[in-house]
Amino acid sequence: MAATEHPLKDLAEFLPEGSFDHVVQYLYQYKVHLTVARSRKTVLGDYRHAFRGNNHRISVNGNLNKYEFLITLLHELAHLLTFEQYRNTVPAHGTEWKKLYSQLLVHFVQLKVFPDDIVKALEKSIISPAATANGETELLKVLRKYNPHKPEGICLLCDVPLGTVFMISNGKIFQKGELRRKRYVCAELKTGLLYTISAITEVKPIPENKG
Repeated sequence: MAATEHPLKDLAEFLPEGSFDHVVQYLYQYKVHLTVARSRKTVLGDYRHAFRGNNHRISVNGNLNKYEFLITLLHELAHLLTFEQYRNTVPAHGTEWKKLYSQLLVHFVQLKVFPDDIVKALEKSIISPAATANGETELLKVLRKYNPHKPEGICLLCDVPLGTVFMISNGKIFQKGELRRKRYVCAELKTGLLYTISAITEVKPIPENKG
């Protein structure tokens, strides 16, 4: 089963304490169909606007920790609010979306549902939100500290030195190269091909064999 449509009372387990009632208020007000999805590699959340009698639809990955789940949900709610006000007349991550997302972040920060280090990391997002998670490297580094299950030996690509050989979740092995904007240029050892990999990708460094 790819996703689970959770009853709203069960949604509380995915959210930080003190945020549930405020989230539900938005979901009821705008008739949102919320789906908690299994882990997806390319997106953390998704929004589909109401169309031909269907409700607004938002999905958020259920493997995120509570703080990242809430922030991802707010990102998607900002898309909903942008659509409600402007329909399809403005860019998806344009000025209008940024303003509404910032307002949502400020509101939930004021509710004191985030730890101090996340609040500090959110300051940049409030001033100038990024369109994707990859644009929020520093924020995501802080958020990932709150993941409940941290496999041994796993870290973020941005935290390992240049030249490190590492494995990603699909078993492919790369060597870390130079940073290009928010992604690192890495060479796959088996093929020699170059790939750009997100700075916040979870990797398993492979110790050098000095034998």
